[in-house]
Amino acid sequence: MSNETTNQKPKLNLAIYWGSACGGCCVSVLDVHEKVLDIVAAADLVFWPIALDIKYKDVEAMPDGHIDLTLFNGAVRNSENEHIAKLLRKKSKILVAYGSCAYMGGIPGLANFTVKEDLLRRVYEESESTLNPEKIRPLTEVKVPEGKLTIPHLYNTVRCLDQVVDVDYYIPGCPPQSERLVEVFSLVVSGKPLPPKGTVVGALEKTNCDECKRTKSENKKIKKFYRPWEIQDDKVTCFLEQGVICMGPATRGGCGVRCVEGNSPCRGCYGPPSTSSDPGAKMISAIGTMIDSNSEEEISKIIEDIVDPAGLFYRFSLPGSILRRKVV
Repeated sequence: MSNETTNQKPKLNLAIYWGSACGGCCVSVLDVHEKVLDIVAAADLVFWPIALDIKYKDVEAMPDGHIDLTLFNGAVRNSENEHIAKLLRKKSKILVAYGSCAYMGGIPGLANFTVKEDLLRRVYEESESTLNPEKIRPLTEVKVPEGKLTIPHLYNTVRCLDQVVDVDYYIPGCPPQSERLVEVFSLVVSGKPLPPKGTVVGALEKTNCDECKRTKSENKKIKKFYRPWEIQDDKVTCFLEQGVICMGPATRGGCGVRCVEGNSPCRGCYGPPSTSSDPGAKMISAIGTMIDSNSEEEISKIIEDIVDPAGLFYRFSLPGSILRRKVV
């Protein structure tokens, strides 16, 4: 055996899993393009249900700590998500909350504005395309001649990954930018010292506004808010100064402001900057300083222009915010 072979650094064991998610984070892993060859050269994929035929029992049979790095994307929405989160925590040396849903709850977390019973009634009994006079709903367990069939139990509350298990690092984004993933993976492979546990990696400390190249004035004053389709964007001026809600002031940088570069306001998927723990509260504060009126009546009228402020300000972050969910 050659010295080159004997001195070769052993490969890492890499796992990728999605909980309650859309699949975009898994696609972002593939979007590294030719860099995927570097990943494959440095790591063996030992678990990735979307791409590999590996069963839960195979993971359960692994020794504890067998997986060097796990990217867990998706929120914890049901009993299966929670079971696998706990299993992967046990089997992994480094567990990363990968993407907005695992980090803050993401789009699935908007379900926390309602309750499970209301959701099930709407989906299975009241929607315009549903014909279900007997009001039949899925059962988590049913006996058939061949045995017992089960499906995961749907929880009333959507949770972030770190509300279920201990998390080592967070990579934000919906999905995270692929180049950020390569940077983080390269750091792990290099063997260099990692950031302190709990660090948000693959992102910046400053906000999206600090990266944005659009023209801004020091004192933004707004008399009316618009939805993006209600105005003709000049493609130069700050969205907020045009009266369009942009989550830039309350969002961590690192995405390359790609939404704004594409002439669309920031949605807030990278989560709050390090100086703020709640993007919704941060955004409300920012808007409060912009409203150009001292009249309570006029201020109320201006605020009414903001459609669905809760869903807008907490689009990606409700479970991980101060609010967490609707009080029931």
